[in-house]
Amino acid sequence: MNKTRLLERVANNEELTIKEVREYQKYVKPEKQVYGKYGSLAKIHIEEHKPEMLIALAGQLPEYLHGIDKQAADLYDTMYAKLSNAERFRKTGDFIKDLQSETEIKGIIETEILNKLVYSI
Repeated sequence: MNKTRLLERVANNEELTIKEVREYQKYVKPEKQVYGKYGSLAKIHIEEHKPEMLIALAGQLPEYLHGIDKQAADLYDTMYAKLSNAERFRKTGDFIKDLQSETEIKGIIETEILNKLVYSI
């Protein structure tokens, strides 16, 4: 079956055989979205806990999840700048203490992003 005829049958909602479905899948590849860490976590959270939101977002889900990633990056930058200047987290010159402070800053920011952007949906 040629491509044009197959696409016409799909457009007319005609039933297809398994062979025709496989051929159709070769012609029409679904667009795959790639999200960052927080967009992916938000998608999983929505799918598992908020299926009504998944339906409500319908065609706007990719934009929404990319927005989550952008907000997370902005919040990370803002909080990192603020926390790294705090007296408690200032660099001491001791590698181990500085590494512990850096890890603590990242943990605080991670928790805040997850609570405010990902799981508060």
